[in-house]
Amino acid sequence: MGIAYEKVQAARMKGRPTSLSYIQQIFTDFIELHGDRRFADDPAVAGGIAWLRGAPVTVIGIEKGASTKEHIRRNFGAPSPEGYRKALRLMKQAEKFQRPVICFVDTAGAHCGVGAEERGQGLAIAENLMEMMTLRTPILSVFIGEGGSGGALALAVADRVLMLENAVYSVISPEGCASILWKDPKKVREAADCLNMTADDMRRLGIADSIVTETGRDLPAIAQELELALSRELECLCALPVSLLLEQRYARFRGFGRLE
Repeated sequence: MGIAYEKVQAARMKGRPTSLSYIQQIFTDFIELHGDRRFADDPAVAGGIAWLRGAPVTVIGIEKGASTKEHIRRNFGAPSPEGYRKALRLMKQAEKFQRPVICFVDTAGAHCGVGAEERGQGLAIAENLMEMMTLRTPILSVFIGEGGSGGALALAVADRVLMLENAVYSVISPEGCASILWKDPKKVREAADCLNMTADDMRRLGIADSIVTETGRDLPAIAQELELALSRELECLCALPVSLLLEQRYARFRGFGRLE
C-alpha cells in the first residue's frame, strides 16, 4: 500500500528533467515555433521541428521549467487553450509535410483559471482529441512525469505510448480523488492505489506500450534509450499505409476499458 503515491512523488520531484531537457538530449537542430495564430503563445507548451537520427520530426512538449522563474513563466506546466491550439497547429503542419509527431507529457492538468475557461479550454482539448485520432501521420507520446486528466490526454492520442519508470497517468490527482471520494486528504495513498496510475499499471491495462527504466541512471542514459525506442517505433509506424495506421489507432482506443 502506498507504492503508487511514491511514484507520484517521484514524478513531481524537484529537479526532475523536463520536456526540453529530453528534447535537447534526443534531437538535433531543434527549432522552436511559437503562437497559436489565434490569441497568444503559451510557454507551457514548447514545440517545433527537429531531426531524430537523420529523420525530420515535429516535437511538442509540456514544459514546467527548471527554476522558480521558469515555473512561473510556464505556469508550472499547466497549458492554456492557446497552448493546445499551438500544439494542434504544429501537428497539422506535420501532417501536411509528412513528418511524424512526438509528444512529451508532463502536467498535473490543464490550466483551470477563469481566462482559460473563457477562451475555450474544454473545446481546445476536445479538438486535439478529435484531430489526433485522424491525423494522417504517426504519433508517439512519452510520459516523463505527471500525466493528469484531459490536459495530458490532449497530447496522448497516439499510436504508441512510452512511459518513464516513475511517470504516472490518471484521470485525476490522488489528492483530488481523496477529497471527492472520502472527503479526507489523508486518504491520498489509498486513492493513488485505486487509480491504477503507475507505469506498470498502464502497461498492464494496455495504455502504455513500453517502460523506460530510471533507477540508477542519469539523464543522458535515459535519453539514449528513449532515442533508440522512438527511432524503432517510428521505423515500424512509417512503414504502414496511412489507412492501416489510422485503423490501428482507432482500434487501440476502442479497446481501452474492457472488462474481463
